[in-house]
Amino acid sequence: MDNEFVHIGPDDVLQFACGPHVPCFNQCCRDLNQFLTPYDIVRLKRHFGISYAELLERYTAQHVGPETGLPVVRLRQDPAKESICPFVTPGGCAVYENRPSSCRLYPVARAVSRNRETGVMTEHFAILKEPHCLGFGNDGGMTVRQWIENQGLVAYNRMNDLLMEIISLKNQSAPGPLDFKSARAFHMACYDLGSFREKVFDTGEFESADFDDALLRKAKDDDGALLKVSLGWLKKMLFGETVDKPYRK
Repeated sequence: MDNEFVHIGPDDVLQFACGPHVPCFNQCCRDLNQFLTPYDIVRLKRHFGISYAELLERYTAQHVGPETGLPVVRLRQDPAKESICPFVTPGGCAVYENRPSSCRLYPVARAVSRNRETGVMTEHFAILKEPHCLGFGNDGGMTVRQWIENQGLVAYNRMNDLLMEIISLKNQSAPGPLDFKSARAFHMACYDLGSFREKVFDTGEFESADFDDALLRKAKDDDGALLKVSLGWLKKMLFGETVDKPYRK
């Protein structure tokens, strides 16, 4: 049986459970091509307590997305070891509290569409059913909306949607790969916040008037706030866009 996507609404009930009691436990952590969002990187950096440069070097690989032409980061896996996630253990995920958003969301798939006139983003959901997954039909019985709350995804989704705004703008105005300078700026602002803080934020190479003063103060010590600033800076630098856009939960 091939992978199957089944449309589901935010208030439809998801009958799914996962854990050591399910025979396929940890199977979804193998044969991965796991992409990481900027907020995934922030949370993993927080988990390990290392620099962004070290995290990226130790655990990730970078390439250019064939559809977006943008630099993307994925977890580095060893094909000789079934491309297993570097964070999986026999007892489960070693970074569970800070696991990536796609792991939290599984088996739900989420997409967003952005209204070109209003900028408002709307969510769409589907269930991914894979042959190896035996979690369906088990105890669960929560709606998709409840699942997102239960899995700690609200903060992840809001941050990921900031990136989706940039991707949408890029696809509309500049299809194809970025030039070298823009690609480096994109990678720095999205993934290497240590360099962004050192080269841009701390030196004031952006218009601070475009950002809320409270956010700027918080960003000095909080990497989640710093990511909001870096993505806002990137959006304005690449496309001349203002920082804030409407958002629909």
